[in-house]
Amino acid sequence: MNLTAAIKTVLRKYVDFNGRARRPEFWYWMLSVVLLSVVLAIIEGALLAPALGFEPFAPESGQPLRLVMSLLIFLPTLAVAVRRLHDIGRSGWWILIQIVPIIGSLLLLWWYAQPSDPEPNNYG
Repeated sequence: MNLTAAIKTVLRKYVDFNGRARRPEFWYWMLSVVLLSVVLAIIEGALLAPALGFEPFAPESGQPLRLVMSLLIFLPTLAVAVRRLHDIGRSGWWILIQIVPIIGSLLLLWWYAQPSDPEPNNYG
């Protein structure tokens, strides 16, 4: 799977919390989110901030483009994360472990990096 195939798959399964997501699908999606966020930050800082009367890259100019992006990709990102947990044989409810500061996020990162369960499991 390549970057464009992963993006198309995640967007096609916009709110599909069933099934499994292999590592490339998950990590390519996360890479695309980071790249898009960087591009939008540059656009906001270089073009939007001066247009609104702020200094370029001024923190007080806000982040309207990234806010809209975050709202649009929240559900597909959550869905691909749950499907990734399914791929290693864990329930999607384990995503709530990130409520535990630092340790929860590190544990999720560890699970996301684990190889797929080669055998069929409860999730596909």
